[in-house]
Amino acid sequence: MVNPIISPSMLSSNFADLANEAQRMIDSGADWLHMDVMDGHFVPNITIGAPVIKNLRASHPNYFLDCHIMASEPEKWVDDFAKAGANMFTFHIEAAIDRTAALIEKIKSTGMKVGIAIKPKTPIEWVIPYADKVDMVLVLTVEPGFGGQTLIENCLPKCRVLRDRFPNLNIEVDGGITVKNIDKLSEVGANVIVAGTGIFKHPNPSEAISTMKASVYKYNKNSLYNKNSLL
Repeated sequence: MVNPIISPSMLSSNFADLANEAQRMIDSGADWLHMDVMDGHFVPNITIGAPVIKNLRASHPNYFLDCHIMASEPEKWVDDFAKAGANMFTFHIEAAIDRTAALIEKIKSTGMKVGIAIKPKTPIEWVIPYADKVDMVLVLTVEPGFGGQTLIENCLPKCRVLRDRFPNLNIEVDGGITVKNIDKLSEVGANVIVAGTGIFKHPNPSEAISTMKASVYKYNKNSLYNKNSLL
């Protein structure tokens, strides 16, 4: 049984007013806040790091910070993000293919939740051996690095494979998601929805979030949503 979870991507927020932007998303009905961490090496962009997470945690102690770590050496940052107050540490299997099991255990040892992310061209078979050992799998539906891209629909069958094999797994999707295409994601079993411009640029972010949540409900009849539950 899975919960519908909407996690707006703060990459689309006004970074100069990040604390208030975070509050605006929570007030609009968001469950988590998705924090895109890019190192300029694994992906061709640089965004935020642990100090920003620490400051956001200090100003908003109760928010669930869903941290997507797009870094070439994710193990280097586990302790820093744990100390900063991250709730979820999602690393890319492409960056740790030969040490995935050890990295999962390292993250768990800090008390953070563990997620594994895969790029659009990465076979879903890479994560299957670990899907029952983590809290979430993130299926990227755009190439990582920049917001505002268009959904790559041939990524969607990966979600169906995961949902059929792991009915209770949190499956997160991220990239090009809007109220116009949310049903395609919900239908294949995604329950954790990340959207940046699809929420921040919507005329009514609250309406966008509620529409996305309703879609997950519709296609996941066995879901039991608890607003106060982290997972």
